[in-house]
Amino acid sequence: VQLQASGGGLVQAGGSLRLSCAASGRTFSTYAMGWFRQRPGHAREVVAQISWLSGLTHYADSVKGRFTISRDHARNTVFLQMNSLKPEDTAVYYCASDPSGTRWDDWGQGTLVTVSS
Repeated sequence: VQLQASGGGLVQAGGSLRLSCAASGRTFSTYAMGWFRQRPGHAREVVAQISWLSGLTHYADSVKGRFTISRDHARNTVFLQMNSLKPEDTAVYYCASDPSGTRWDDWGQGTLVTVSS
């Protein structure tokens, strides 16, 4: 599986961005998709994840109420809508796929989000 992330960029604090992650393959199937980020000087952390079949979501406390993860089965794509962005959201954002419910096996290349104050 190949994952292609896009949608990063430079935005002012309080602004919004929408990230996309498209999975290749006609028969793509997975247990869950997730968005992670790595901020400067920090370890990679999970931001949000979604069950591919049920749509059940989970968010990091730092983004609850501001970020929304969703998926489109027809396009094999997962989205991350980011609103009310803060400078501390500045990071490289990665999407990932967990095919079996046990670990994040497949990773996208990362997309840089920069939030200016």
